[in-house]
Amino acid sequence: MPKPPLAVFILAAGKGTRTRIDLPKVLLPLCGRPLLGYVLDTAARLGPAHTVVVLSHGMDRIQSELAAQLEHCLVVDQGKPLGTGHAVRTALDALDESLGSPFSGDILVLYGDCPLIGELSLEALRDSLEEDLEGEFEFVIEPDPGGNGTGTNGRHGSESRGSEPAMASLLTCLDPVTPGLGRILRDDDGYFVGVREEKDCTLAELEIDEVNTGFCCFRSEALRATLPKLRDDNKQAEYYLTDVFGLLVDDDQLVRPVMTPDPEETVGVNSLADLADARNAMQDRILLRHLENGVMIEDPATTVIEGDVEIGRGTKIFPYCVIRNGVKIGEDCEVGPFAHLRVGAVLADKAQVGNFVEMKNAALGPGSKAKHLTYLGDAEIGEGTNIGAGTVTANYDGKAKHKTVIGNRAFIGSGTIIVAPASVGDEAMTGAGALLTRETAVADGEVYVGVPAKPIRRRAAESSGSDKQDEA
Repeated sequence: MPKPPLAVFILAAGKGTRTRIDLPKVLLPLCGRPLLGYVLDTAARLGPAHTVVVLSHGMDRIQSELAAQLEHCLVVDQGKPLGTGHAVRTALDALDESLGSPFSGDILVLYGDCPLIGELSLEALRDSLEEDLEGEFEFVIEPDPGGNGTGTNGRHGSESRGSEPAMASLLTCLDPVTPGLGRILRDDDGYFVGVREEKDCTLAELEIDEVNTGFCCFRSEALRATLPKLRDDNKQAEYYLTDVFGLLVDDDQLVRPVMTPDPEETVGVNSLADLADARNAMQDRILLRHLENGVMIEDPATTVIEGDVEIGRGTKIFPYCVIRNGVKIGEDCEVGPFAHLRVGAVLADKAQVGNFVEMKNAALGPGSKAKHLTYLGDAEIGEGTNIGAGTVTANYDGKAKHKTVIGNRAFIGSGTIIVAPASVGDEAMTGAGALLTRETAVADGEVYVGVPAKPIRRRAAESSGSDKQDEA
């Protein structure tokens, strides 16, 4: 049987006061991208018929910075945030209005400040509405045979009631990374009966070690029937989405908990300390992906690689390197130690950049080297060229950026300053400390020295070629 249509609701209206900065929380940067960007990507991979993003604080800025990803989403303004239940009702009302009729299907609820959540867990949440996952997926908690009402005996299996369809499912975990989560309440037979927010828990309920992560899935008819029944008579004076589960249980409807074995994926970012923890987890994922693809990362603990980076197999990344989004590195290259590659940096196969080299919007050709103390900005460098220590392409005149072009098998002497726009031809050379002023065009094979640099002779043919070059 085909699955019903899926609508994904992403709740992203939080102000993020605990970060103590003005940036909207869901725009906090994580390995080169905003938090919300990761959640939007994960949602898109689920193939939903509709994605609704609920915003409030910083709405205009969020829409501007994530315009491309939000283009096919329905973006709604929650106004004054009154809790997760209020946010979901706002999303459902907006979706119904946009369709001109009530949406019918499954509704999956995600959070804009939880970037680590995995597709597998979300797919399991949705699948568990149809039947339990015993024998197929090991994320569902088994009722506690001891009958202590907590259901947290640590075994993985299926809540019974056979393959009876559920009206809702929720993702739970043990040993949560994030503190302050609501406790999962079960009856003496271990069946789910509700969620109690931590601030509303009794002392006995605080001892329960199975918690609600917030991620959940509903049949639209169940959500539509229960949302109007939510009340705000709690310590926060908010409408809790978690109360929907209790209302469904009261109506003798099945709610199926699904336990993730990876609590880390449920981490929410509420402070800059949380952001640092999430960054570590995301960075580990990125580094592992490159390692599995044949990239030799000598010391992952001191290496920063953002998410949108391409690195070919056989390349060596030495310690203390920072490689930002938009960088492309070929095969069998060397990077670092202490290299900084920024957006637009491109290394062709077998190119090398060494210690304290920075590149931005610059391309280093096959087999070319820039090994020490160099800045290459807005530069195009050909094949087999050696860039000497202390070389700077001075690309910015205070108003605009300008380009430097260096040809094949050129030799740029130590301490050379090239004031762009300028060019150096194939097999040309500059002497140590040379200053090439703007609009300088060094012809093929010429040698320029001095301040300002002037031609003195043509480079001897027998000294040209990458096999004769020494590193400066």
